[in-house]
Parts: sequence; structure tokens; C-alpha cells
Amino acid sequence: MVKGYIGLDVHKAQIVTGVAKGVEDAFIHGKCSADIRVFMKALRKLLKKYDWKKDEVRICYEAGPCGFPLARHLLRMGYAVDVIAPSLIPTKSGDRVKTDKRDAKKLARLLRSGDLTAIHIPDEADEVIRDLCRARTDAVDDRTRTKQRLGAFLLRNGHHYTGRSNWTEAHHRYLRELVLIDPIQKLILEEYVQALDGTMDRVASIEDHMRIRLESWHRRSFVEALQGLKGFQMVASMVVASELGDLTRFSHPRKLMDYLGLVSSEDSSGTRRRQGAITKCGNSHVRWMLVEVVHSYRLPPKISKQLSVRQEGLNGAIKAVSWKAQKRLHKRYLRLKMRGLHENKIMVALARELAAFVWEIAQIIQAPADSTQAAA
Repeated sequence: MVKGYIGLDVHKAQIVTGVAKGVEDAFIHGKCSADIRVFMKALRKLLKKYDWKKDEVRICYEAGPCGFPLARHLLRMGYAVDVIAPSLIPTKSGDRVKTDKRDAKKLARLLRSGDLTAIHIPDEADEVIRDLCRARTDAVDDRTRTKQRLGAFLLRNGHHYTGRSNWTEAHHRYLRELVLIDPIQKLILEEYVQALDGTMDRVASIEDHMRIRLESWHRRSFVEALQGLKGFQMVASMVVASELGDLTRFSHPRKLMDYLGLVSSEDSSGTRRRQGAITKCGNSHVRWMLVEVVHSYRLPPKISKQLSVRQEGLNGAIKAVSWKAQKRLHKRYLRLKMRGLHENKIMVALARELAAFVWEIAQIIQAPADSTQAAA
């Protein structure tokens, strides 16, 4: 039986603790250093003061820049802890005062009433892979910005590459051999080229580390199964797997779509029903990756040479899901295109359905483990 509810307002330097017990109004217990050892000492004092045991309290704090180390430590110590989605915390329109103490009391009170929505707490291995994938995304962004700056510099000075494609070996030779009037401009060009080479090396290096880390990752089978889908290669599969974690926690694919913010917002009342843009409430990295991947489903269904190589060794159920996804999503694309919808809206609609196929593959991968445990 839960006797106490503890809300934490966690910051880099300090943690403010709010408590709600019984039917009393929530109150502030105190604040302490954000150091985990100091906080655990303060938590033990709180439990001793009210004569509570570990299994008689629930703890929560908002997801934020401080991450999940505190939640993982509390879970290892046997506490029930939730990390709360900040965007889903109920707020009063007339409440214009926000302080750390108010936030801590509010979390404790709402935790007691059951009005908070918890998010998934990834384990250490998943978070390492997730950080690695996000580092690659940052490196790709830096590479894109460097290319844009270099192209803008050349355009300002009247130079335009007329070859077949930019950023190929031929384009790099063109940049190396380009003659500029002023030596300072040549120096600037060389600095841009060196910066571009550096960002390209960063991307390649991070992808090499991703391949190495994938070999020992416990979600390797799921990543390899995802690569059996059209458009999913190593990077996209690792991003989805590391960001979503265990997909079996979603009992239905619609819950995954909702988690990714791919469902339409709605403002309906009485007989009026009005739907708007997607909610975008959830994991933006996976949502972005699915929208990027789904562009390949504009083309007619086909098992290409590259896809057949990635499907080697996969069971027939995963291959059947992959073929079903190709046929359904391409047909859906053609229908929406004939209706005259904007291309971006079509891609989001296809990404929403692609999430269901990702969920289905996760169930197939998990099924053998479940059957093995049941047999044991």
C-alpha cells in the first residue's frame, strides 16, 4: 500500500522535494544537493521521519536535461519511480506563478491523484547507442551547414559548378583546383574545404563505431529485422531501436503512433468535429526518421538487390511483413496523390502506417523469447 507520494524538482545543482500523504495538501519537505549520494541520504531521512518503507512510497520527477541516472539509481535501490512527460502535466490557465517549490508540490499532488503520464526509462546500453546515433545526426547537420556555407561563398564570388553532381570526387577536385583572384579568398576556400573534410570524417568515424557497437547490443536482432523493411538500413534501424527501446510495452500500434505524435490533433464539440495537424507530441527523432524512410515507398513494390542482401537470414514472417508494407504503402501513396494532397502530408500519413509495421516486426522478434520462457 502506498502511503506517500514524493515529487522532485530536479536541477543541475539542487533537488526540491515535495510530499503528499493521505488526504492532506501537498507540502515542501526541503531541498538538497543534486548529488545522488546526498539526495539518497536526504531521502532516507524523509522515510525515517514518516516511518515509511521503500515499497510504501512513489517518487516522480520531470524529464529534462539531467537525464535518467537518478531514476535508474532509485530503481536499483528498490524504489518505485516514474519520469514524467512535461508536456502532458495538467496546468491551470490562470496559474501564472511558477517556482521550484510549487513544481515539487504539484508533482506530488498529481502523482497521488494519478494525473501524470510516465515515459519509458531506457537502460544504460540503449542510452549509449542513442547518444551515438544522435552524435551522428549532429555531425550530419554540421556537414550540411558547411556545404551550404561553402556553396554560398562560391556563389557570391561568381563560381558555379556545372558538373553532373555536387560533393562527388570530381566536385572535390574542382574545388581544389579552383583559382580565385585574391589570395585571402583562396585561403577562405581552403578553410571551408578542410572543415568539410573534417565533418565527413566525423560522420564516417561515428558510423564505424555504430557498426562495432551493434555487434554486442542486445537489440541487434531487432535492428537486423528492421533492415528487412524497404528504406531501413543500419543507421535508420539503430535510431529507431535505440529511441523506442522495447516496443512490446505498446499493446496496439495506434498507441505507438500516438507516442510518436503522428496522429491528428482534434478540437471537437457537439456535432462539430475539427481535425488539425499532427500532435508532434512524442519522440521527434523517430518521427523524423520514419518520414525520411517512407519516401522510398513512392516507388512500386520491388525486392531490390540491396534489400535482398539485408533480408538474408531473416525468417519468412519478417519478409512477409516487409512485402505487405511495400504493397500497402505504395497503394496508399497513389490514392492520396490522386486526391491532390500535398506531398508532405502524404509522407506523414505513410509514416504513421509504417510505424504499425515496425510495431509488428517487434512483436515477431519478441515472440520466440516469450515462447521459450513459457516453455521453461
